[in-house]
Amino acid sequence: MKPMSEQQAANCRDTEAQERFRALVRSASIEATPRQIMTTEDLSELLPVGTCVYVPFLPKGQFRETLDACRRLLDLGMQPIPHVPARMAESRGQLRDWLAQLDESRVDRLLLIAGDSDSVAGPFPDTLAVMESGLLAQFRFHGIGVAAHPDGHPMADRATLSQALSIKREYARTTSTRLWVVTQFTFDADVVIDWLQSLGNILEEVPVDIGMAGPTRVRTLMAYAAQCGVGASARAILRRPGSTRLLRAWTPDAMVHALVRYCLDNPETLLRGIHLFPFGGLRQSAQWIQEHSGSAEDQRGQFHEPSVQ
Repeated sequence: MKPMSEQQAANCRDTEAQERFRALVRSASIEATPRQIMTTEDLSELLPVGTCVYVPFLPKGQFRETLDACRRLLDLGMQPIPHVPARMAESRGQLRDWLAQLDESRVDRLLLIAGDSDSVAGPFPDTLAVMESGLLAQFRFHGIGVAAHPDGHPMADRATLSQALSIKREYARTTSTRLWVVTQFTFDADVVIDWLQSLGNILEEVPVDIGMAGPTRVRTLMAYAAQCGVGASARAILRRPGSTRLLRAWTPDAMVHALVRYCLDNPETLLRGIHLFPFGGLRQSAQWIQEHSGSAEDQRGQFHEPSVQ
């Protein structure tokens, strides 16, 4: 067989990159507040069947709001992934009750987080405490997600964060739990790539979804960045050559393209998907997904099945 020319090889790589880009967008998960889920009448038109929708448990919210939002998503054929904030549970009994109600409602996966509160309402200061409690094993959850912070965390250094991920991976292995990781949003693909490479074999085969902001105004984005502790990453992006376009608006296109190139060069990467934070509004992010996902006939929202350790 005649060897492929450099131009043909480049064309093949471009085609593969385009297909990978569309696949990442098609399978993107998205975050939506209980209010957005309950009041958006055309939600089933914005988010196709099978879409994974993360439902935050807001600091001043009630668990009932999260539960009702999850039930509506299930009725629409979507996959709710509710946040379960360890620090907001006032007692072991309350956390058990939350988990039981989710299980009874046919919610089969959740995102376990510490929570945004500086204070601890009960016996669970972090996600490790919840895992050690044994409560999760009492229910039939299909998978459990945990958070990661490529930009760092104001309360812990990188070594401490990596150690926590290692402990969670070991928990998944010993309990046969299907585990995945979803990151806090960041603006810089280089930060994500550096973080992925720093993991080494900490996560082994646990899949990772990279969080990023959906389309929005830069002013809105910077406000969320400062609030969520990733302001340094945002300011670094704005200092780069050619960043004046960001003064008009932000879209995740360039970041996804950069991650696609990394995936093509590193086929063993744990990066499996992207997760959108719709700071510019749920409708705007949903429309971006529709416009960039390619064929509408392709399936979306499939759960990333990690290998059971």
